[in-house]
Amino acid sequence: MSNCLCLACDRANSITTKFCTQCGAKLQIQERYRALKVIGQGGFGKTFLAQDESKPSQPRCVIKQFAFETINPNASQGTLDVAIRLFEQEAKRLDDLGKHPQIPELLSFTIHEGKQYLIQEFIDGETLEQELARVGAFSEQQVRDVLVEVLQILEFVHSKSVIHRDISPDNIIRRRSDQKLVLVDFGAAKHATATLLAKTGTGIGKPSYGAPEQMLGKSVFQSDLFGLGVTCLHLLTNVEPFTLYDVLENEYQWQQFLNGKVVSNEFGKLLDRLTAYRVKERPNSVTDILQGFNIGQKTSTAVNNSSGAYSFKGEDLQAEHRVSIPSAIPNKQVTKTTSSVSEFKFTYVKTRIVSSGFLGLGTRVELERQHAKTGYIRENLGNGVTIDLVRIPAGKFMMGSNEHDRGKPIHEVTLQEFWMGKYVMTQKQWQAVMGNNPAYFKGDNLPVERVSWSDARDSCEKVSKSTGKNFRLPTEAEWEYACRAGTNTFFHFGEVITPDLVNYDGKSSDRSNSEKVVYRKHTVNVNAFEPNKWGVYQMHGNVWEWCLDDWNDDYSKKPLHFKHHGNESWGNLNINKNDDRDHTLRGGSWLVIAKGCRSANRYRSIADNRLHTIGFRVVV
Repeated sequence: MSNCLCLACDRANSITTKFCTQCGAKLQIQERYRALKVIGQGGFGKTFLAQDESKPSQPRCVIKQFAFETINPNASQGTLDVAIRLFEQEAKRLDDLGKHPQIPELLSFTIHEGKQYLIQEFIDGETLEQELARVGAFSEQQVRDVLVEVLQILEFVHSKSVIHRDISPDNIIRRRSDQKLVLVDFGAAKHATATLLAKTGTGIGKPSYGAPEQMLGKSVFQSDLFGLGVTCLHLLTNVEPFTLYDVLENEYQWQQFLNGKVVSNEFGKLLDRLTAYRVKERPNSVTDILQGFNIGQKTSTAVNNSSGAYSFKGEDLQAEHRVSIPSAIPNKQVTKTTSSVSEFKFTYVKTRIVSSGFLGLGTRVELERQHAKTGYIRENLGNGVTIDLVRIPAGKFMMGSNEHDRGKPIHEVTLQEFWMGKYVMTQKQWQAVMGNNPAYFKGDNLPVERVSWSDARDSCEKVSKSTGKNFRLPTEAEWEYACRAGTNTFFHFGEVITPDLVNYDGKSSDRSNSEKVVYRKHTVNVNAFEPNKWGVYQMHGNVWEWCLDDWNDDYSKKPLHFKHHGNESWGNLNINKNDDRDHTLRGGSWLVIAKGCRSANRYRSIADNRLHTIGFRVVV
């Protein structure tokens, strides 16, 4: 359908019609651009999805309509004439911005039937606002990624003396073709000449994201930083900015809306500076922030077992943020290289027991499948073999269980973000690293088993040397946290287990409620079943997984989790590097009954034990 551009009409017409059948308005701009439907509406008018009918393919584009009289119906003709001239001046300069690959190209600026229009390239993708509604609050790392990428776009925008003035989640699109972020809606952009900066004008942008000075019509470059900072807070908390703002304190009280999520002090300080009420308390420029993130620096050196992270070197950000996680190579120097983060989409499962049969006296298990996506990095193991690691967000959880003494006491654990193997180590991956295959059940994509804790540690050290990353086994806390994926049920998909979801001794009835009797008596491919909500596969059953920790009978006898003690990571965890003590196993295997596959279940084995029920996965 062809949408009428008239504000008073808005009629849908046939796609072949040239004039609106209701008001008579012309439906094509410059005899080529036709509005199809309204996709947005703001203070300046409407935004339409459109098509360019001058080309055989009729490609999609966007029409941004400016109707100044809708802002101030009482404005004089002289005022409107001035506004038109200023808009023409801005539009000519906006043409340069189309030369950036993450800014829509400006196709045309024109006056059509008394109103001003920008016609821009259409970006096929999902706005961050839509993504937030679909997947929920972003992790700190995801927000960092957004912040850095948008800052790099703004660096170009500001270099052209243009202030965007409408930074918000709905004006940042994740392009479907390459997952790059694209900054859109430059209709509110203003050229920052000295005259215009000093001139009080109309407040532009959304009030919930707009800087105080911007709402008074005095936009400056730091106004865009404010909008981007508020955007980051919204993504981090999934709470509307007005709710986050404390009017009595004149600041955003976002920390109380984290729901247990952990945000590093340094990054929190940066968010507070970006959203400061007073302009002079914000960073001076985009460049200053990017320099603080060491953008452009490809390698850094981590010494004495630290895991590394962003090193902020900007004003008031001198402290280096380190996560206290032991390296697979203690007391050795590792050159760390950057890895690009990709995205994969997947389906995960939730289970529930429902009544069935005569009078509902029986029970059955129903499966509910939901869609999700997460970030992952891919590392080369050599010989054309790779390993994928998925992002595990920072947060808190209650570790342990009252079901058995070895899971007590239940306690709260706080963890920073880390990356964990999407799958347990496969035989193909082991062969690429170690040059042999000890597994009893053979198959490239089957888990490697019959590897001891010492073998797993040695392979991590070898991969660390070849990749420049700190590969190691997960701690018990990390393993259980990643397995639960935000749940507190017996299994990450619910309270019950079925052979359709897990490779275990399905003849057992405890925690099973399954009508099927399946006992495969061997391992299965690492991707045979669907992952949990965070994209990690088969953490229940198939093979037991070695953890980094030495064994203790209960949690009261050991440190509960990593703490921030600089380079003393090994001292914060019970790890005996002489391999003469038992180590912890998690997850169950193809041999155990359902109870043994629970998220909180623990088992023990000596470090040099090699069984065809034991494998491992890695973290970075």
